[in-house]
Amino acid sequence: MNYYLGVDAGGSKTYTLIADERGNVVGKGEGGNGNHQLGYETARRSIAESVEMALDDAGLTPDRITYAYFGLAGADREPDYRILRPMIAELGFPNHDINCDTMIAMRAGTSRPYGVVLICGSGTNSAGRNREGAFYQCGGFTYLFGDFGGGGTIVVEAFRSVIRSWDGRERPTLLTELLLADLGYATVQEMFDDYLDNGKSPPLRHAKLVFEAAVRGDAVAQDILRFQGQELGKSAVAVIRRLGMEAETFDVVLAGSIVTRGKGDFVHAEIRQAVASVAPGASVVKLEVEPVVGALWMAFEADGSPLPPDVYERLRGISDFQSLAVSR
Repeated sequence: MNYYLGVDAGGSKTYTLIADERGNVVGKGEGGNGNHQLGYETARRSIAESVEMALDDAGLTPDRITYAYFGLAGADREPDYRILRPMIAELGFPNHDINCDTMIAMRAGTSRPYGVVLICGSGTNSAGRNREGAFYQCGGFTYLFGDFGGGGTIVVEAFRSVIRSWDGRERPTLLTELLLADLGYATVQEMFDDYLDNGKSPPLRHAKLVFEAAVRGDAVAQDILRFQGQELGKSAVAVIRRLGMEAETFDVVLAGSIVTRGKGDFVHAEIRQAVASVAPGASVVKLEVEPVVGALWMAFEADGSPLPPDVYERLRGISDFQSLAVSR
């Protein structure tokens, strides 16, 4: 019996799944932060703990794994890979590969081994792989290096809009009422002074308030979300053109809380319009499967063979790692 292992190592958690050649999950494990950029030793320990837990759960040793595939947050550039290759090699898998976690999210969101992914959670990232296997990542390196958006930026834009409305530089906005109520201030002046005097930053939960205001018809909130969509659309277009995918049929997978849980169509409409302008055969879809499943599928495909249809069908329903039952 052949066994395959997939790992999704992110900044807050690490998930591992092991499946047999028929796609039955026989082991799972979890750990904490797996992003080496947030702490090498912590990431090393979290990944090892998650993998060891899954192996113990399955009653297997590393040499019994046909192929292991690791989707790692922070695997962005060659300097990262020089750190990560020996870290993963220490785990003892005879056949394994590593890639950025963007790619396992892409693979989890589509039935094809190629496509584009747009990640928009607390921050943003985008990447793609074409039919020939060429990879390109666009962004993921903060505002200074060309990025815009994600929850971290959206809440700052919301806060700024409230201040600008208060001082006369912006239109009135429902965000004023929503932010003051959430933060417990009586006036914008009180909020302004407290944030300025104490170096405070807007909490990420305010991203939900932007969606709430937009759905209720607030033009300022709608503009913030539309601009986010336009920026994501630009990233998708850049990836599609760089990989020569304009004439292909593929999926643009949306991952991250802003694009999978946000209310309304303000962000998505801009993305669809941008994608359609360069790749009319592409479809924009939301990620509904745990990204670690994408790593597992990529382990199955590592020898260049297509993913067996029954394996795809058996695993594509995994949308919640915690509630997943392991086959015995």
